Amino acid sequence: MRVTRIFAAMALGLVSTLGHAADPDQAIRKNLLSIQPDLPIEAIAESPMPGVYQVQLKGGRQLYASADGQFVMQGYLFQFKDGQAINLTEAEEGKAIAKQINAIPAKDMVVFAPKEPKTHITVFTDTDCAYCQKLHSEVGELNKLGVEVRYLAFPRQGMGSKGAKDLASVWCSKDRQAAMNKAKARESIAQASCDNPVAQQYQLGQMIGVNGTPAIILENGKMIPGYQPAAQLAKLALEAK
Repeated sequence: MRVTRIFAAMALGLVSTLGHAADPDQAIRKNLLSIQPDLPIEAIAESPMPGVYQVQLKGGRQLYASADGQFVMQGYLFQFKDGQAINLTEAEEGKAIAKQINAIPAKDMVVFAPKEPKTHITVFTDTDCAYCQKLHSEVGELNKLGVEVRYLAFPRQGMGSKGAKDLASVWCSKDRQAAMNKAKARESIAQASCDNPVAQQYQLGQMIGVNGTPAIILENGKMIPGYQPAAQLAKLALEAK
């Protein structure tokens, strides 16, 4: 669910005459759902900014609204504290994303782990993405630096693409690591089919804002879009623990 879609619809008339409910949750929810009935609202609560409510969407995205639901904002909310600007929106989104990502069982991933991992990254990947292949070539180095690499599937050309079929074959292989190594080396892999989580992971990626690969999620839920060299990525991953 892209937030830009929400506001394209809201521009047609969110500031409406739907009335003022005594309960901000009801007022905000009623107005938002009148514009987009399938808007995946998870929770509505007071934000740290007086008079402003935060609307958490499924996937972690945040919107902000007035108590009567007549005004809605999309963007970052900062708090100035001890001489620094703290991005409260990014922090809240990160918590929600981390909760969802860290709840995925290892059996649904392709995992490359060191003997004693210090932290982990979760990577939404495609098999024929050049930068995904470059990142994969450095998995061994990341493992040596204490970083466990967990792969989720994200066929960037959609579920009807060759990439989606190849990812499904990787997930359905008896040895997923070996199949992933072959796929990332542009070697052919045996086609296989089974009950697999590729479509579900692709949907999750879209929901949390993934729009390209590799998309790297740190342990604290922060997303790094695109390739990062192993040493730099390991430093970010360890700092996010």
